[in-house]
Amino acid sequence: MPDVRASAHPHADAGGPSASELLDFVRRTAEDAALIASLPLDPEGRTWIRLNGPGGAEAWLIGWPPGTGTGWHDHGGSRGAFAAATGELTEQSLAAQLPTEGWKTLELADGVDRERRLGDGRGRAFGPHHVHQVLNLSHDTHAVSVHAYYPPLPLMRRYSRTGQVLRLEEVERPEEWA
Repeated sequence: MPDVRASAHPHADAGGPSASELLDFVRRTAEDAALIASLPLDPEGRTWIRLNGPGGAEAWLIGWPPGTGTGWHDHGGSRGAFAAATGELTEQSLAAQLPTEGWKTLELADGVDRERRLGDGRGRAFGPHHVHQVLNLSHDTHAVSVHAYYPPLPLMRRYSRTGQVLRLEEVERPEEWA
């Protein structure tokens, strides 16, 4: 498994790398052609390699076959960033901070939906309460991306969405991702 180590970086605070430092890391890593080429691509499902992120961050190199996506999810309170290394990804997100506990179903207000396309080398950072889904909408081209999170993901909440209704479906823990 390839091992990517970030150079030492002073952090904005003792709480690990900032979202902008994570974005810098994923963009630089997405430019590593040898690393990107080392990821085995599967025509049916996503593939991934775990990387060493900066300052103790969790990082992943992910391959996306045409037509695949994550479904709606959050990152359990971690901040993060991701960048497309090859191909194009579409991120659909909510421009609203959702409560993290005590609900199973929420009705979303009008106007909270955001969509951005991230092509080769483009990335984005996000804060700890970000809810989104990432999709490869291509019919014939794989995409590869680099992701980093700090603190390392304590959990991920998965949601389903019908219209303006968002429903909490499950909570995944890191031991399930081995």
